[in-house]
Amino acid sequence: MTAMNDIQKLFPSIDGNENQREELIKSMKQILTEIDGLKDPSKLTLGEMPEYTEDYYNRIVEQAIVPEMGLSMDNTVQKLLDLVKGHRYVNQNYVANAAPLPNTASLLGNLIMVLVNGNNLWDVEGPAAATAEVEVTSMLSKIIGYDANASAGFTTWGGQGAVFQSLRLAIARYDIESNRKGIPQNLYCFCSELSHYSLYKSVEATGIGVDNMIRVKVKDDHSMDLEDLKEKMNQVIEDGGIPLYVLATMGTTDTFGIDDIAEVKRITEKLEQENGLKPIYIHADSAMGGMYTFFNDYDFENNPLHLDEDTCDVLMGYVQKFRNIRIADSMVFDFHKLGQTPYITSLFLIKDKEYLQYVDLDVSETPYVGNRGYGSYHTSYTLECSRMGSAMAIYASLLAFGVEGYQRLLANYIRVNIAFRNTLTSEVPNVALTNEISPITTFRFYPEERKWSDERNGNLTLEEMTEINQFNDAFAEVLGMERDTIFFGNTKKQRLIKPIDVDQRIPVYAHKFFSISPYTTLEEVDRYVEFLKEHMALFLKTHERILV
Repeated sequence: MTAMNDIQKLFPSIDGNENQREELIKSMKQILTEIDGLKDPSKLTLGEMPEYTEDYYNRIVEQAIVPEMGLSMDNTVQKLLDLVKGHRYVNQNYVANAAPLPNTASLLGNLIMVLVNGNNLWDVEGPAAATAEVEVTSMLSKIIGYDANASAGFTTWGGQGAVFQSLRLAIARYDIESNRKGIPQNLYCFCSELSHYSLYKSVEATGIGVDNMIRVKVKDDHSMDLEDLKEKMNQVIEDGGIPLYVLATMGTTDTFGIDDIAEVKRITEKLEQENGLKPIYIHADSAMGGMYTFFNDYDFENNPLHLDEDTCDVLMGYVQKFRNIRIADSMVFDFHKLGQTPYITSLFLIKDKEYLQYVDLDVSETPYVGNRGYGSYHTSYTLECSRMGSAMAIYASLLAFGVEGYQRLLANYIRVNIAFRNTLTSEVPNVALTNEISPITTFRFYPEERKWSDERNGNLTLEEMTEINQFNDAFAEVLGMERDTIFFGNTKKQRLIKPIDVDQRIPVYAHKFFSISPYTTLEEVDRYVEFLKEHMALFLKTHERILV
């Protein structure tokens, strides 16, 4: 009995007794205190970064072993904290990618989710998460313009999960027998050539096949070229294929390009009418940009948040595009990006919940839950069976921020990027901006003078473009070595451009400034640019010596 008492001490209490609660609070306080003690605002890591030698992980493999006797809770917590040392911690120095600093409310929502440990499959097993999921689905449906009584939503594994779920719905809606007999082999999907690789992975996994995923060229604003989309869809139809699905990207990963979803819908409807096609499914991949729908009803004329004119101009341009997201059959909110919540907190939203019938399981397939007479929220249409209640972190964030709080946060990202772009181009003569104003700025350096206009218009040779790519790639390595000071992002496919002397288009390498932290403010902009300026000056000297 004593042995079981010792085991019981490793769990929270079942009676709410003070002793076990204090033990848990003591450990939590130790964790918070020691992590805070490792923070240094001038660095990006908690304590010192480990030395990642070639055999670093091999040594971990060799020494890892389950202890014969359990460690004390203090020792266990210390082992956990050892893992944290050297971990990236987002502050004002992280400007690389959409990796957030989770807000406090979302952390508390996550904590409650963990403490009650509900399986979000079924409200009998997870009533708190089920209620939160229904509520945030309604809240966000109203934000984007879906009918909250007709829509449905559930949390899933990121934007990738939402793309996969939407393609699954599109297939089953097109051919209700496909779940039993397999999918038709002549289905085709369309996406921007700059879209996230989520669709690539999804056409692999569903069996449609990568060869049946058609990439559409982009325009200078990094949105889909709709004439190219129309031409390629018509070609598929002429060849006997069936256009099934269009992925409209509402904020590309590297450049924040936003597709014109209203025009995409107009094109698909016209093709349906002309060719007697079933409705073509449109999914808005709004994992990156979805949070900007919070400005859809903002009163720009009275401007209650007193946003500056330049920021308002950018946001009004967004609203023209994001208001149309309600046209899509489905979309996604990736709160663990610009919503500032912990991984993974993504909500997949479906315009018409009737679509779920095409992918729902028969109750006989889930006899331990599906055919019970009690409980009224059973998500047997999700790919997951066990499903974490991450809607609780989203719910907590929506309550704590409100629409206005998110508007202030998101507007700051635009404001900072405007200042960064202006300062960078005025202070660094050999840099060019390569995308439109957004929470992301992409920029490209040149060994001598700027040549972006010539590059973009296809007036440079393959050799010249390759040399510039290599120049930027080498500089990215230099910046990467300093990532503990300021961490800039980079990409090897900012867009595709055709050189003047070859037919094939080649990818353009660029650097990224991504404003993702509330601590990234106007006051920090000069420091970011000075960092780049100093490192570029040293790099140019090294580059000149290598050329000599």
